[in-house]
Amino acid sequence: MKYESWDIGGEIVKQDDRYIVKDNTNLNNLIVSSTRLNPNMSTSGHKHEGQEEVYMFIKGTGDMELDDEYFEVKPGDTVLIKDGAFHRVHALDEELYFICVFDGRRTH
Repeated sequence: MKYESWDIGGEIVKQDDRYIVKDNTNLNNLIVSSTRLNPNMSTSGHKHEGQEEVYMFIKGTGDMELDDEYFEVKPGDTVLIKDGAFHRVHALDEELYFICVFDGRRTH
């Protein structure tokens, strides 16, 4: 199956004034998720044991919290999130769109 980076398909699993999160569950062992984070909003910060993630930033700019680090993210950036690491994304003055890949099923 082929998808464009700005629309990976799937179903909406979370939606509120902050963001729209869609999960594509066509694979057996990986979830491919997309997040459209509204300007000046943040995702729910969280961590989960037993699950690694990869975030790929496609559109917009923002800041990423990763445990004790805080750094800028922009289109083309990829962030590797280790098992159990706290992470949160903050959009700046424009929509921030990113894709997340994680193993197993959604636990967050």
